[in-house]
Amino acid sequence: MLSQAFLLSTGIVALAEIGDKTQLLALLLATRFKKPVPIITGIFVSTILNHFAAAWLGQYASGFINMQMLKWLLAASFIGMAIWMLIPDKLDEETRLLNKLGVFGATVVAFFLAEMGDKTQIATVALSARYHDTVSVVMGTTLGMMIANVPAVLLGEVATRKLPITLVHRVAAGLFVVVGVLTFMA
Repeated sequence: MLSQAFLLSTGIVALAEIGDKTQLLALLLATRFKKPVPIITGIFVSTILNHFAAAWLGQYASGFINMQMLKWLLAASFIGMAIWMLIPDKLDEETRLLNKLGVFGATVVAFFLAEMGDKTQIATVALSARYHDTVSVVMGTTLGMMIANVPAVLLGEVATRKLPITLVHRVAAGLFVVVGVLTFMA
C-alpha cells in the first residue's frame, strides 16, 4: 500500500511543477537537443539528488526544533507555498547549457541548479519534516517531477498551449493551503 507521504508528495510536486521554471527548462532542453531519453534520464537523476538532499535537511531540521515550533513552521511553509504558486515563474536567462557536458550532463546540471530554492525543493524539505519518511517523500517528489516534466519533454510546446496553467496553479495553491491547515490542526 502506498503511504500518505508518497501520495501527497507526488500530487503536490506534480501540480507545483506545471508552469514552473524547471518545466520551462525541460521544454527548452527538448527543443534545443531533440533527444528525449537523455533529457528525461537527466531530470530523473538530478531530481533524486536534489530532493534527497532537501528531504535530509527536512529530517535534520525536525530533529532539533520543538514540535510546536515545527508545526507552526510547516503550516506557514505550506501556506507560503500556496501564495508562491500564484506567482508565475520565468526561465532565467542564466540557464545556458554547456555543450561539452552533452545532453545528459547539461540536463543534470541545469535541473539541479534550477531546483535550488525552488517551490518543489522547499516542499520536499517541508514534507520530509512533516512525515519523517525520507524514502517515500523523495520517491513521491521525484515521481511528481517526472509526471510534470516527461510530457513537457515529449510534447514540447504543444502541451504548454493546451494546459490552463493558471487554473493548475490555483488548484495547487488550494492544496497547499489545505495541507498547511491540516498540519497546523494535527
